[in-house]
Amino acid sequence: MKHTRSVVLLAALTLVAPLMTGCSTAKTEVEAAIAAAEGMDQATLYKKAMEEIRGKTMTGIGNSSRGKTAQEYFINYLKGLDADGKESATIRAAFPDYDPDFSATISWTQPKNNTIFEAIDADIASSDHNISMTLIQDANQIQSKELDTGNLLNYVPKEWKGSASNKEPFALQSLNKIFEFNNLGDKTYKNCWDFVRTGETPMFMAPNSEPVGKNWMLMMTNDTYSAILKDAYDGISDATEKKRVGDAADALATKATDLGLGANAKYALAYIQFWMKQYSVQTDDGPICNELVKSSSVGSSGLLVYSKLRSVSESDGVSKKNVTVAAYQDGYKGIGGYMYKHYLQVLKTSPYPYASCAFINFMTCTYDGFKAWGKDIGGYCSNTNSGINQDHSNDGGTDYPVLNDKGYDWWTGTGAGKGNLVIEDPTYCAKVSYKVGSWIDGLAA
Repeated sequence: MKHTRSVVLLAALTLVAPLMTGCSTAKTEVEAAIAAAEGMDQATLYKKAMEEIRGKTMTGIGNSSRGKTAQEYFINYLKGLDADGKESATIRAAFPDYDPDFSATISWTQPKNNTIFEAIDADIASSDHNISMTLIQDANQIQSKELDTGNLLNYVPKEWKGSASNKEPFALQSLNKIFEFNNLGDKTYKNCWDFVRTGETPMFMAPNSEPVGKNWMLMMTNDTYSAILKDAYDGISDATEKKRVGDAADALATKATDLGLGANAKYALAYIQFWMKQYSVQTDDGPICNELVKSSSVGSSGLLVYSKLRSVSESDGVSKKNVTVAAYQDGYKGIGGYMYKHYLQVLKTSPYPYASCAFINFMTCTYDGFKAWGKDIGGYCSNTNSGINQDHSNDGGTDYPVLNDKGYDWWTGTGAGKGNLVIEDPTYCAKVSYKVGSWIDGLAA
């Protein structure tokens, strides 16, 4: 009797198991919508989005205030209008289902003080979901808090073309934070180690103000960037400084091993240690830029967003001519700064998944969609198709060469005569965040 029951129970479990497996892998409505959207061409997706949000309000949340501008351009596009609100024959030909009477709103919010993760998590946990999609930065927290938990979902437009490194999580754009210095006086900065030589106090946003700065330091310990730092160390011309750096690196060799890092990581740790002890704490990149361009700021330097130079107005005692981009110099050695990204994701509880995907498609696959960001130097759309990114290679001409952006391929290139930027990677940042991050935090204590 006992044997018979066991056989029956086993048979029942055998029948139930496939059903349980099927339930665990079944797509949610949002996941199914994203999968469907990835198979739709742009026009079909936009039409579907219009049906979904007509007369309604979709909420987006982001680290960039320019999302508000982009959403205005998007609603215009669905009406057959360009970014300036004028009728566009080109748009109407590309999107024949435009509706000049279409009415919908995308409410865009920008949380302050890095509270975007709290806002997303709270909305997902609530019984009343409002936020549909996000434009978000800080690869480390994105990976550990949102991707690993499944809170944020990836959508890649059918029309998009680009690097695999920008595909998951899907990036809107990459942005530069680069080494710059005031070129008045007799100081030179021809090597990235010059920014941490004795007596230097480069201006920089504290990592607790903007965590992508900490990600830069985490990424420097990666084998690729540690090797660049080692090569730059070999090129230090001042014997006293070279010994100072070498001694510091050797003293950190055991620490690098303890942290599970590669052979050249001791140079990265030495750089981080010098940087954390020497940098001048700033609350924002704008003030750093405004200080560097002053005639009175002889010999000052900083690591800041490249695009901040766009807003400098020439006047007595203030000029963009007073600033040099370190990596643009012939013979410059080492890293030119770092690159972080803005990622576009759909919340797993998105009330309007098709509209979310359509808006993401618009921002990354149309000129008008990326225009809010693409108008400036130092920001590069992940989409490499022609007609999306703007050319800024001659924005400053011969008068202001500091504004002549060498572009994404140059900045991300490695080796002599390239930008050698330290590029943020979510997986690596999350992997080393606990051990290396704790060590960095100890330097700030």
